[in-house]
Amino acid sequence: MEYYNSSSISSDRLGVLGLCLRDILAEIKPEDSDRIKRLNAINQFSDYLRTVQSLRGAVVRPFGSFVSNLYTKWGDLDVSVQLDNGLGDSASKTVKRNLLRDIMRALRRYGVARYIHFIPNARVPLLIFEGNYHNISFDVSIDNHLGIMKSKILLWISQMDERFRDMVLLTKEWAKAQNINDPKSGTLNSYSLCLMVIFHFQTCEPPILPPLKEIYGGNISDDITGWSSISERHIEDVCAANIEMFRSRNFRRRNQSSLAQLVVSFFDKFSEVETVASEYAICTHTGRWERIDSNLGWVRTSRSMLIEDPFERPENAARTVGPSELRVVSNAFTDAYNKLSSSSVLANRNSLISSLTRPLVSSQLGVRSRVHYNTTGTAAIDSVVLDRFENVMRLDRQSHASTSAATVSRRANENNTLRW
Repeated sequence: MEYYNSSSISSDRLGVLGLCLRDILAEIKPEDSDRIKRLNAINQFSDYLRTVQSLRGAVVRPFGSFVSNLYTKWGDLDVSVQLDNGLGDSASKTVKRNLLRDIMRALRRYGVARYIHFIPNARVPLLIFEGNYHNISFDVSIDNHLGIMKSKILLWISQMDERFRDMVLLTKEWAKAQNINDPKSGTLNSYSLCLMVIFHFQTCEPPILPPLKEIYGGNISDDITGWSSISERHIEDVCAANIEMFRSRNFRRRNQSSLAQLVVSFFDKFSEVETVASEYAICTHTGRWERIDSNLGWVRTSRSMLIEDPFERPENAARTVGPSELRVVSNAFTDAYNKLSSSSVLANRNSLISSLTRPLVSSQLGVRSRVHYNTTGTAAIDSVVLDRFENVMRLDRQSHASTSAATVSRRANENNTLRW
């Protein structure tokens, strides 16, 4: 497979894009108050659990994008209720479903949650609700040891290079704007997008991140069997030592690409993913495109796009992507790369921001989106430059935090994947 330099576009042509990315990140990154609000919400949820007899001694542990520090100011909260009743890893799905029902009854009894939705038949049984006081959406599971460990490793990866977190946040915002971040509709979940960014950073020249097997060579899903604090500490120690080794080895060979260059080359790298996906898997464990026929576990699975879960090999993190949706995803990457290769677009702040963000975020940045209908009868978006002194309607932050019944239904399909 072909590998790429960070960008074939000269840095002097990317000045406006760099400024736009800075503005977008300033808008979508959480502030200290957003973090404190989530911590308070977790503490409040823990208080209610203490009233549930079947969960006496249980501990609430957050995971997902909040723990990995890859969340936006509107991000949901993934929490795992860790049992302390001797069941540990042996707790059956039936036990977990019953415990989630107990939690659901407690939330209703105290009237502290809305949009409560119980999903008992997911690969990981799930309870989804929105807290009344903090307006934060929760996804609750039981003994989700794997989710906790995945999140911690992704946090350590994000700390290896400051550009990684920025790239993940920008990619998630762009994917939402393109309607390709919706597993219920057959497109990519946020975890898959995160793995694609990792892969991009592994395949730059020089690489920014190592193959994940150089951080932890085992399979996390196997190694946490019989979960204990000892096994968790062992994984942490191994990862810490290997990350430090990578940093020391690459101290004088740091990739100097700007964030703008990395964004452009990211879209370039996956612009032909529809063609590549028929034969190759995105494998962050090895940091390479790998032939699907080289792995029996991959060959046996039905898939349109294969992004191997490096912590749960050979599971496919992109298993929800269907054939027609893969084309939509590929076209979105191609369209983004074409736009960012255009001199006229690169020089136009308005066009750049409207291409990379949703209308509500664009409006916060002084760009108003106007909907018109094209010749196919489908809605299209034009951007209009606002007058410098025109009042722009502020983004309704509460609407981002709220979870409608439709949103709950969509998220129910993200079985056994982290929600980012």
